Amino acid sequence: MPQVILLEKSLEAAGTPNWFVVLMGIGTVFFGLVCIIAICSLMGLFFRRQNNNTVPATPVAPGKTDENRQEILAAVCAVAAEELGTDVSALKVISFKKI
Repeated sequence: MPQVILLEKSLEAAGTPNWFVVLMGIGTVFFGLVCIIAICSLMGLFFRRQNNNTVPATPVAPGKTDENRQEILAAVCAVAAEELGTDVSALKVISFKKI
């Protein structure tokens, strides 16, 4: 415990008010967050320019999606029913569109 007492005495001797310490801590955190956002934005710009030469994705055959549509709808309804805590038969699907 002597270290804690020494720390308290050194802060009192320096005359640093508590509100200043709190503001410096909050300021440091927000400054760090702003720096992280700036670094992420710069990295995003760098990789966006680098990715322009990629090959476009191949389109999916139209017949293949129609075959799996009922299976996908059943899976989505099962997950929704599980999350809502109800039975699948209690759900009524109005529309199901690919986004």
